[in-house]
Amino acid sequence: MSAQNNAAITVEPGKVIERILTLELVRVTERAAVASARLRGKGNEKAADQAAVDAMRRELNRLPIDGTVVIGEGERDEAPMLFIGERVGNRQGPKVDIAVDPLEGTTLCAKDMPGSIAVMAMAEAGTLLAAPDVYMNKIAIGPGYPIGVVDLDASPEENIHNLAKAKGVKPSEITALILDRPRHTELIAAVRKTGAGVRLITDGDIAGVIFTTMPEKTGIDIYLGIGAAPEGVLAAGALRCIGGQMQGRLILDTEEKRARAAGMGVTDPNKKYDMTEMARGDVIVAATGVTDGALLKGVRFGKDMIETETVVYRSATGTVRRIQAEHRELAKFHLD
Repeated sequence: MSAQNNAAITVEPGKVIERILTLELVRVTERAAVASARLRGKGNEKAADQAAVDAMRRELNRLPIDGTVVIGEGERDEAPMLFIGERVGNRQGPKVDIAVDPLEGTTLCAKDMPGSIAVMAMAEAGTLLAAPDVYMNKIAIGPGYPIGVVDLDASPEENIHNLAKAKGVKPSEITALILDRPRHTELIAAVRKTGAGVRLITDGDIAGVIFTTMPEKTGIDIYLGIGAAPEGVLAAGALRCIGGQMQGRLILDTEEKRARAAGMGVTDPNKKYDMTEMARGDVIVAATGVTDGALLKGVRFGKDMIETETVVYRSATGTVRRIQAEHRELAKFHLD
């Protein structure tokens, strides 16, 4: 295991359980990643996602927590497991909020393309935004910039110019990451009009937001556009841990969506959330690579061993751990 630590490795009184849970989350995403990776390239998105869901739920229920899924596979009627509101854990530990995306990039996994990950977050009860399964408009940048340098309500041109000025470069030296969707045609055109570059991705906007925190490695300066709200909350949790700025607004464009959101505690359907409102308190985020990508290596299957790579973020300490694990016991079993 290799680790990058921004905080002293001392365990404060009353923090032992939390430190243990930080490492226990790794087991959860590792098992989900391995289960779905067995279906890489097989062309079956639903089967790969279900394998990840089954494995993640099984491991979550072994944890010493009293957890509630606030970001999950969907509302109860649409998702048989890891649905929003489901209780997980053995009920013998602290009350926590759980946010999961057992397989981000189902298409990427099914086609064995780069960037698919298994990811989850855990936080103190009542501190993660309980977002319905709707779209969210998002903007995110990495650390090191003045607060407010970009804003969800500003035009794409303003955001690119302001970010370039804050970075001390020309707009042509900025690269924006945007999901490749027809709904982003005007956004892409507006960004390119400034001279900035656009990198399009087919899936994986949690990793896309994280990419903004390491532009020297990924070449990404800003994330823009509309993606799923659950992934937005997970991304905000990760950004809380490693630094940066993010804003999001739920797209509640029908009465049915507004009613669902109200039922989950959303009182202002037009509210612009910053990342501290989407993920407050002590947040832990773990992500394990399923396929190779810029963020993580994918699962490696050997004759007698399975290798995984996981990154774990914790907001309370600002700690980033990269964990490379060898699983000999898992290699003995074929997890369908």
